Amino acid sequence: MKLGIVTDSTSDIPQYLIEQYELEVVPSILILHGKEYADGIGISREEFYKKLPSLKAQPTTAAPSIGDFSTRYESLLTRGCDHVLSIHAAGALTSILAIARQASNDFLNRVTCVDSTSLSLGLGFQVIAAAEMAAEAAEMGLQAALAEVESTRKRLHVSAALDTMENLRRSGCVPGAVAMLGSLLHLKPLIELTNGEVKAIGAVRTTKQANDRMLNFLLEGGPLERLAILHTGAEPRAKEFLNELMLKASRSVPRDILMVNVTPVIGTHVGPNGLGFAAVRKI
Repeated sequence: MKLGIVTDSTSDIPQYLIEQYELEVVPSILILHGKEYADGIGISREEFYKKLPSLKAQPTTAAPSIGDFSTRYESLLTRGCDHVLSIHAAGALTSILAIARQASNDFLNRVTCVDSTSLSLGLGFQVIAAAEMAAEAAEMGLQAALAEVESTRKRLHVSAALDTMENLRRSGCVPGAVAMLGSLLHLKPLIELTNGEVKAIGAVRTTKQANDRMLNFLLEGGPLERLAILHTGAEPRAKEFLNELMLKASRSVPRDILMVNVTPVIGTHVGPNGLGFAAVRKI
């Protein structure tokens, strides 16, 4: 079975991997000063995060249209794919998955949509796992790819140390009382994304304390199969974090560690100067 794979731009998959696995990536929408940008087009990630702290009007985001998904599905099936596996951002946090499912209804059970329950490389690693399985075991088809996605999801850990809770408070992704506490005490919140839910798991007063806590979270689960260091316009902080990780646990991490400046579609909701990681534990 030839399997086509579709995801959305919140997966943060680097372009070279998109090309390597022949992935179809549907861009989400960033709305800045009333102007719509397809994710990745018209404004760079670096430019966005440089502007974000001083913006008078909070940016907003929107999901792709049904037609955006239908076009990708039709293209893959026309080009010879027997089935399409469409893996997307957490359905509890965005309407992207629901729209993809609406689009899939027109393709007579030839498209399967999956809720990653995650974002950024938490989603991206599931997509990559499916693509690897599709390439290595084409004869096993859809079920093998779905099993690999589920295995990856079960071993996934996504956490972040934010500079402020204000952006999440505005987005409504965390309880208001929790967000307000972080704002009033001027603390740097630590969050975890689990099963599509953003949970506050702690707070510290300094960036150094936040980095140390994040490193402990990352190392406490044992050896890693996949790892991405994530940041929102905070590359020096991310590099420092990676250096500390390599000094303490170089044998427990994979050779190829991704460092990703998170898409503005996510950064709008979590704010600038954040640090995080997406990690997949070994079995």
